[in-house]
Amino acid sequence: MEYHNPVLLKESVDGLNIKPDGIYVDVTFGGGGHSKEILSRLNDKGRLFAFDQDEDAQKNDIDDERFVLIPQNFRHIKRHLRFYGVKKVDGILADLGVSSHQFDEAERGFSTRFDADLDMRMNQSGELSAFDVVNTYEEDKLSNILFQYGELRNAKAIAKKISKSRTENKIKTSFELKEVLSEFVPKSVEHKVLAQIFQAIRIEVNQEIEVLKEFLEQVPDMLNKDGRLSVISYHSLEDRLVKRFIRDGLFEGEPEKDFFGNIKVPLKRVGKMIVPTAQEIKLNNRARSAKLRIATLA
Repeated sequence: MEYHNPVLLKESVDGLNIKPDGIYVDVTFGGGGHSKEILSRLNDKGRLFAFDQDEDAQKNDIDDERFVLIPQNFRHIKRHLRFYGVKKVDGILADLGVSSHQFDEAERGFSTRFDADLDMRMNQSGELSAFDVVNTYEEDKLSNILFQYGELRNAKAIAKKISKSRTENKIKTSFELKEVLSEFVPKSVEHKVLAQIFQAIRIEVNQEIEVLKEFLEQVPDMLNKDGRLSVISYHSLEDRLVKRFIRDGLFEGEPEKDFFGNIKVPLKRVGKMIVPTAQEIKLNNRARSAKLRIATLA
């Protein structure tokens, strides 16, 4: 598990209520930890499809005739599975966010710990990078991203400082960005604030919110009658979207009610939200903010 230590491994796979001969999808393959656990519960007739757009993750492909790794973004899950003749599945697992490997590979530019080019692309052949966001986005757009995706109250001031600094010299690396924003990052909360700033830029680079929405909207049509959805999220933006979609079938606004005041929703919650144990967090610090939600067809 050197590539990525899977969070809530047993709980998330238990949530799928695995049928040994079923068809399952792991939309965030990474190091293959969740996929291997799913495969261990399938018989010879079971099948598992996995998605990952990251070239590094694709090197972890599993040699198993029941397994297919699709090197694509899971926002197009329905289209890609149809290529393999699959229209309905028995379970879908998503472990959102950045893998341990992506954080630990300095040159990928995801971590605040290393001085690296501003990149942050999960798909290494993607056109938009963190450098583009930081150096070319208009100040208002940058401010909105920092506010919405980083939940930074001083987003306008941060965006203004970035905009002013880049007119003198392009901001090329993570440490240059940290230096530019040093006045907004007190030592007492340095890690937290920098993490929020980097998170906001990363979400924009990879269109993570749009991807999650497009994915969730396809799930109800893809699940068999007793099929399950198991989603692990790591920040409040993702978790709110997952929670809201399971509850209302929408991301915003109020769901329509019938004559009797009932709401027709595509999914229903299975059990309560699950968080890692203190022991798991002790073993894997990146598990500390994880939240697992499980749903099935309503």
